[in-house]
Amino acid sequence: MEPTELADVEQNVSTGSLPGWGRVDELVRDAHRRYAGEQGGVVADYIPILAEVDPDLFGLALIESNGGLHDAGDALHPFSIQSISKMFVYALAIQHHGHRRVREIVGVNNTGLPFNSVMALELNGGHPMNPMVNAGAIATTALMPGATSVEQWELVREGLSAFAGRALSLDGAVYASEAQTNERNRAIGRLLRSYGRLQSDPEEAVDVYTRQCALSVTAHDLAVMGATLADGGVNPVTGDRVVSADVCRDTLAVVAATGLYERSGEWLFEIGLPAKSGVTGGIVAVSPGKGAVAGFSPRLDPAGNSVRSQLAIGHLSRSLGLNLFASAPAAHASD
Repeated sequence: MEPTELADVEQNVSTGSLPGWGRVDELVRDAHRRYAGEQGGVVADYIPILAEVDPDLFGLALIESNGGLHDAGDALHPFSIQSISKMFVYALAIQHHGHRRVREIVGVNNTGLPFNSVMALELNGGHPMNPMVNAGAIATTALMPGATSVEQWELVREGLSAFAGRALSLDGAVYASEAQTNERNRAIGRLLRSYGRLQSDPEEAVDVYTRQCALSVTAHDLAVMGATLADGGVNPVTGDRVVSADVCRDTLAVVAATGLYERSGEWLFEIGLPAKSGVTGGIVAVSPGKGAVAGFSPRLDPAGNSVRSQLAIGHLSRSLGLNLFASAPAAHASD
């Protein structure tokens, strides 16, 4: 079946349900207590200001698709969204341009290489491969409508704010620090332009991308944003539609395959959820029809993924039955 035919087919969805509110809240708090003492990983320092963060911060949040809220620890502590912004800007781009157009420009396959790899771009004839690595994310951001980069940035900010259910603001200090050290992204932008993958000015495209990464969020915000994708594009807290259900399907499919970079296969095998990580220590994982869980803890593994957040989300995936690939035998009539 061609991708464009999907919209013409009636699609039935069945995703099960979560336990009652009290049990979910108990399990979220238990997961936070269980991994709060984990000391593995190191804080990112390639962006100077990120090295100043308290490594012991740890927040966990779960938002149900019916609007149930569960926070534990430092769930309301602000940090910059960084690469997690990629999945939501990708959803906005598909909403504006459609499934086929965005797939042609950005692609959906894992590179198997680090998130900021230039080699991945060169090895694939300038094709960004997927929107969760920097090359694909810059190309995706450049697809946002707007006559100027200022207009594009405002649409990005407004769109991510709609996902979060509140107005998000730029962390100016993080933006300034990143803007002074993003030479590789600027090089990627110019390389994309040389291959015809950017129609706009590469410096402006990279600047908008840098701004979107510097938006300030909390683990609670990320859980609301993820739960919007879990709820067919309707924010379960505000009740507002942000994107279509088809856009959610497309976004979560790509995130499942590429959201944790070269560790995406391991994550999907062990945890079974579409998830996206960021270098500040955030991770958001989505269980369609049920909700989303987000963690924040700055200590990262070698691939740039939060150690505590991975452990806590993995624990909740198992204890709440979130794994997309898990099933139990159906009841069969006896012979």
